[in-house]
Amino acid sequence: MKRARQKVVVENEAPQTSQKSKKQKTCLYGSVFGESDLHASVDWGSLPHHVILRIFQFLPLVDRARASSVCRRWNEIFHIPDLWRRFEFELSQPATSYLKSTHPDLIQQIIKRHADHLQYVSFKVDSSTESAEAACNILSQLVNCSIKTLGLISTAKPSFMNVSKAHFASALTVVFVNSKSLSSIKVDDTPLDDPSLKVLVANNSDTLKLLKMSSCPHVSPAGILCVADQCHGLKELALNYYILSDELLLALSSEKHVDLEHLRIDVVSENPGQVEFHTIKKQSWDALVKHSPKVNIVMYFFLYEEEFDAFFREETPVTHLYFGRAVSKAMLGRIGMNCPRLIELVVCANGLQPLDDELIRIAERCKNLTAMGLGECEVTCRGFIEFVKMCGGRLTQLSIMEEVLIPDNDYSLDRLHLEVSKHLGRMWFPDMMPTW
Repeated sequence: MKRARQKVVVENEAPQTSQKSKKQKTCLYGSVFGESDLHASVDWGSLPHHVILRIFQFLPLVDRARASSVCRRWNEIFHIPDLWRRFEFELSQPATSYLKSTHPDLIQQIIKRHADHLQYVSFKVDSSTESAEAACNILSQLVNCSIKTLGLISTAKPSFMNVSKAHFASALTVVFVNSKSLSSIKVDDTPLDDPSLKVLVANNSDTLKLLKMSSCPHVSPAGILCVADQCHGLKELALNYYILSDELLLALSSEKHVDLEHLRIDVVSENPGQVEFHTIKKQSWDALVKHSPKVNIVMYFFLYEEEFDAFFREETPVTHLYFGRAVSKAMLGRIGMNCPRLIELVVCANGLQPLDDELIRIAERCKNLTAMGLGECEVTCRGFIEFVKMCGGRLTQLSIMEEVLIPDNDYSLDRLHLEVSKHLGRMWFPDMMPTW
């Protein structure tokens, strides 16, 4: 019956279409089965081992588990180590979360059969404390692991902060002690503390290359300095400004240390006036840039206007600046004077005073600037065109809200987009919604 149906199809097609169809089939199956097998029925249970493995790698976990019940051979492939090197545990409370949760039976099976295969592990939890505690319980059982990367991700509020510090530290200690080859750790918004960092350094100092630990209030400047002193291969670091120090920058600039590639600093204040920010010396910044001339220094500011006094009074080698709250004209003026390495600047809010002079100063002094974003600010059309004209085609990203631009006697909004497009060398329009 199969051959009869195939014959009808061929007879109804034009000769050219038939030839094309044969070529397509040959390309699709020939490399796997050989041309002599093209007309034979495919026995899915006899597919080559590497083909099944490749298919499984593209399947979501649920579909992979279903496919493993097709036959004994597929079930055996389902459990081979290559499929379990990378895994994300999703933990949520069904009554309060939209996240799909990894089935408890599967978690136990992974711990029992695949803990020693896991290398790239992440935990995605919802906002509940129960889910964060469940993640710690799983970590505590990974005693035979050889994890290389570990990520703890809260999809809403930082739920790990509600876990007891002792429980969290105990869980991390199991991984830090047993892995001995950790290269990347992301533990933002967690109760990570100094003793845990010492355990990390004692067991993984030769392999650690990336550490992201923003919003870890139990870590002190001495704790992160211990990491910089011992982990000479560290290339990426993310932390809060309160633990940034001159000593840390100098440790990252030592002859033993590799070139730092990325330094992210979060400058955060929840209550205005309650945090007094210290100043980093220019000599310390200079030492870091001399040692790592290509380092990207990224700073995220979430401060109130009166809290910026400690920043940018001297030359600062920051490359990327993001202001999540209002920033004053005076601060933007300082940036134009003292941030010559600036590559990207995003200002979400400023006020009702035009920023023409500040933008022109930034264009004059920041010769590496390639990206700009402005939200709730004001700039005259003439001033904005002058800024773009000075920067020219090096502005590869220019995201300006339409409400930011103030029409004047020289330029309307319609004419503005034509002038800006001319200086950029590409078509440009203001944004209706922020894109950053």
